Amino acid sequence: MDKKFQDAVHDWVLTCFGEEIAMDAAERNRRFLEEALELVQSLGASRTFAHELVDYVFSRPQGDAPQEIGGVMVTLASLCATHGIDLAHEAEKELSRIESPAIIARIRAKHAGKPQF
Repeated sequence: MDKKFQDAVHDWVLTCFGEEIAMDAAERNRRFLEEALELVQSLGASRTFAHELVDYVFSRPQGDAPQEIGGVMVTLASLCATHGIDLAHEAEKELSRIESPAIIARIRAKHAGKPQF
């Protein structure tokens, strides 16, 4: 992943949701955690495992966000390699898919119904 991809995604979030939602740190946290959980669920992880891991993570000291992002990227790349998934290809494919006006409309509607916690 490069800065160009990151910038393209940020531009898409701005287009889809507007600046207020795009720059809402709590919202970005919720959506990231949701996608991470959906990914591990799709690979066979259980609800029990996810809850146990949440308890483990939150029992430890808070990390440094930039270092944790590096860890996320390294771990995601390793996960993809283990499962034979091309990370860069799937990321570009998803960004291309969600740029469709019809998909943007569906995403906006789905987002409106999501819990805000």
